[in-house]
Amino acid sequence: MSTIAVIDYGMGNLHSVAKALELVSNDGTQVVLTADPQKVRDADRVLLPGVGAIRDCVAEMRRLGVDQEVSEAISSGKPFLGICVGYQALTNFSEENGGVECLGEFEGRVNFFGKDLKDDNGDKLKVPHMGWNQVQQSIDHPLWQGIENDTRFYFVHSYYVKLAEQALVAGTANYGVDFDVALAKDNVFATQFHPEKSSKAGLQLLKNFVNWNGQV
Repeated sequence: MSTIAVIDYGMGNLHSVAKALELVSNDGTQVVLTADPQKVRDADRVLLPGVGAIRDCVAEMRRLGVDQEVSEAISSGKPFLGICVGYQALTNFSEENGGVECLGEFEGRVNFFGKDLKDDNGDKLKVPHMGWNQVQQSIDHPLWQGIENDTRFYFVHSYYVKLAEQALVAGTANYGVDFDVALAKDNVFATQFHPEKSSKAGLQLLKNFVNWNGQV
């Protein structure tokens, strides 16, 4: 029996993520929504979701000890996937809510798109960035298997990640500015977009995660 722990800290798209994982998993895979440290440790794979204001998300992570669970899961070598705020929270700092110190697992910063965001033609872009956008794959990675470069994924966010190390960038997109939509290092993969809302391509990425052994 293989187990995937979806970390439940009271905020996030837990049930939609869990249902998508169950859809693409083998019969022998169990998806568990939990904040229990032991269940997270015992799981074969760990997923950190996130929706909402990062100040509240990170505060709840720290209150419940999820920050430690995340650190332990990453250092354990087991496959780890972060989604949306679950990706942003892995960086050092976010401009959101007047400035928030994040978990600091990876060097990077979360920036506001801005009030006067414009496309290449000078036309104003709406913030939040909401809807489908092309993702350029920066590296070959097991989680990109079966997904063509420039495939569209679904986004909902007003803040974007810029990673300090180019080597960590697994995918990029443009919405007025170029930003890093995916991170990859060793057993960790994280995305700004929502795979569970991204139709066939998103389900393929989650299926790849379910079958991934954490090695590149």
